[in-house]
Amino acid sequence: MENQNALTASNESFLRDLLLFCNIARRGSFVAASTEMGLSPSHVSKRIAMLEASLGVKLFQRTTRRVSVTSDGEAALQWAQKILDDVQGMADAFADRRTELRGLLRISTSLRLGREHVSPILSMLRQRHPNLEIWLELLDRRADLVGENFDIDIRVGEVQEPHLIAHKMVDSARILCASPEYLARRGVPVDLSDLAQHDCLLFRGRDDRFGVWRLSGPNGEKSVKVTGTVASNLSDIVVQWAKDGYGVVMVSIWDVAESLRAGELVRVLPDYLQSADVWAVTAERLSSSARIQVCIEFLREQLTRGPYALVTRGVGGF
Repeated sequence: MENQNALTASNESFLRDLLLFCNIARRGSFVAASTEMGLSPSHVSKRIAMLEASLGVKLFQRTTRRVSVTSDGEAALQWAQKILDDVQGMADAFADRRTELRGLLRISTSLRLGREHVSPILSMLRQRHPNLEIWLELLDRRADLVGENFDIDIRVGEVQEPHLIAHKMVDSARILCASPEYLARRGVPVDLSDLAQHDCLLFRGRDDRFGVWRLSGPNGEKSVKVTGTVASNLSDIVVQWAKDGYGVVMVSIWDVAESLRAGELVRVLPDYLQSADVWAVTAERLSSSARIQVCIEFLREQLTRGPYALVTRGVGGF
């Protein structure tokens, strides 16, 4: 029995070391990984040294400025990720989805979507499943789901990566808006080409082509090159600038629903819109995980009709 207990403890320690190794590789930093996992840097260095000794290879190349994975480390990283996925997959396979879920969920999304909608929904999910661990990372860029080891990326717009599995959450679109004050001062655009003569508030989304708006209208999809004197990578900022009367903005309907209802913004060129559905994206190897399936189903339910739902209908003529 003592030998069996020792073996179990040894296996658990090895799995923790593999998780630590993967986190360091993902972060490119011993300090960042130790902070994330609540460990001291000295303990992290000791555990990695022991892992390197047990494997007989050097996993990291360390300098005063950066940490990089060695060629042996790259091979070990693939094995480590597969082992951790298989262990979690085994746990998921025998989990009763109607009772309790356990394990870590790593989720990424954009800033406003995450702050205003995804984070409170995940809080509700955690209340239902108190043994779940959740890490939510808000990014102003498109996440590398596999390379950065995220389980789910909640994103707006088309999913173009063929190796990922896309789950539609909400039907939505981006529309054109401006404040009544701006339109009274500069006139109302009557054709898409008129936007070239207007101040346009440029929002660089996670994967958008900057300075070119592509919209679908009565005659199919058209592109128009737009310019403006102010721009940002945060939708909050460009929406506020639009309400302040600085120009025309193209933004997701759910992002301006309250402003439209309040009359702070009005829709411009209502025959034109850009498809911007909301998706939950997973790696193929994780698509059967019970934790991930439950999380996606809960997010879909709450984003469509919960207290933090994305309002996409009944405003602005949409």
